[in-house]
Order: sequence, then C-alpha cells, then structure tokens
Amino acid sequence: MAETAVIPIICGPTGSGKTAAALELATQFPCELVNADSRQIIRRLDIGTAKPTAEERTRAVFHLLDIIEPGESYSVVRYLSDASRVIKEILARGNRPLVVGGTGLYLRALSEGIVQIETDDMVTREQLQAELDRYGADYLFDRLMEIDPLEAAKIHPNNSVRVIRALEIYRLTGKTKSELVSSGAYRTSGYQFRYYCLQPERERLYGIVEARVDQMLTQGLVDEVSRLVAEGMAEQVRRANVIGYNEILDYLDSRWTLAEAVSMIKQNSRRYAKRQMTWFRHQADCLFFDESSELIASITKG
Repeated sequence: MAETAVIPIICGPTGSGKTAAALELATQFPCELVNADSRQIIRRLDIGTAKPTAEERTRAVFHLLDIIEPGESYSVVRYLSDASRVIKEILARGNRPLVVGGTGLYLRALSEGIVQIETDDMVTREQLQAELDRYGADYLFDRLMEIDPLEAAKIHPNNSVRVIRALEIYRLTGKTKSELVSSGAYRTSGYQFRYYCLQPERERLYGIVEARVDQMLTQGLVDEVSRLVAEGMAEQVRRANVIGYNEILDYLDSRWTLAEAVSMIKQNSRRYAKRQMTWFRHQADCLFFDESSELIASITKG
C-alpha cells in the first residue's frame, strides 16, 4: 500500500463482502478495522447483524464492535468522536486504519463532518434535489456562492452532492458551513478518506442477501432472539430496530409463521440493500467494484 494520508473506507450494501475484503487486506498490511455498521455496535445482536465471527476476530483487530446495549441511544456525533479517537490510536501504533461498513450517516460524519443539531433534514434535502432537477447544477452552485463563498471555493460546481449538503446546512441552521467550522460547531474527524465500494450486480446481490438470511436461520437466529426474550430484553431489541430481530420477535409472538417471518426478513434486507446502493451512488469520488479482488488491488496500489 502506498504511503498516503488518505484512509480507505471499504463500503457497500449488506452482503457485498466488505468484511472478507478487509480481512484479506489485513493479511497483507498492518491494518486495524474500524466498524462503521450501526447494527454491529450493539452487543448481543450477533447472528442477525452478520457480525465478525470469533474466528475472524483472531485474524485482525476490530474496533467499535459491541459497544452499546440493545435499545441504548448512540448518536452519530458520538460515533464521530469514537471513530476519530480509534483512528488516532491506530496511527500512533504505526498501523493502517481501514473503515469498514455501510451506515451512510456514520461514513458521512467521518468523511465530511457533522453539524451538532438534532433535526430531520429529509424535507430540506428533497427540496434541494428538486431545485437541482428543475434548474440545474449551476443554479445551486450560484446560490452557494452567494451564501458561502469560502465553502463554494472548495467545491467543483458539478459536485452537486457537496453543494446540496452545504446549502442544507445553511437552511437548517441559518449559518454557513464556513461559520460553523470556524465556531467549532461543525465537527470533523480531521482525516481524509476515500470510498471503495463493493457493489455487485443487483440481482446477484439480492441472491447473496437471501442466501445469507437462510444461513442466519441455520446458525441459530431464532435461538438467539429467544434467549434475549428469556432475559427480558424483547422491548430493548425492538427499539434497536434491526432487520431480522423484529420479524423473529413477531414470529415468537405468534403474529407470523416462521416462513412468513423469513420472507419478511428477506424482503426488508433487499430493500435495505437497495437504499444503501442508492446512497453510495450519490457519493462524490466513490470508486465502485464488482469483485473484492479488484477493490483490494485498488487499495493496495493506493
């Protein structure tokens, strides 16, 4: 791997093979893996989150797994703080951090920073996307030049993703991103990242996702959820809102048959994978790979 200050993010939809690719890289270089999957930070939820196995954990150092209890609140601001600290520690040891995961909010916080506000920005983002579709990229970039020329100077006019995000910050807070950065209200990791996305052809990915659900059942997903229920954690598990667990809880509550629950898990997993694929397609400077060997080779070349 070439010497570089850029930290690789191995990302992609569920089931795409991110962990396997990261483990292969860990055999070639002194790497440590930083989790960026919001499901895998939760203790006790192991099988349904496809968490690295005990054997896999002997092959590489993993960070930010099993750090909260089911149902416990964990903000993206806290993730940014935790991940930044871990990355700093890895670099201090002379090793390479590899960020691995598919949770868009976590990855965006790491690569771009975050405003410390609690608000739902979907409506604002959709409005800006509609303006982009109607008026074009130049129109939005001109608006950003008027509002925040310092930030606009850092962005290519055709990079609509970053332009929209800068305008979104202003509309949500009444302050420009430049103002927030200078005041300390806009938090960043302090590192540079590059996205390496594993994104198999859609139908092949869906087949992998469905086979993975069957494997989870074979591995004992129902027994795992049953144990959590026996420990009095059913409500905490529901609050965690992780695909696979609520469906099995409904089966255990006799709301569905097991076959119906499995069918819903597969359907919800496919939909989740589709949302992830859409999110990654909209990330600027994201490199896409059909096969893990291609991704590994690209990171190795640096």
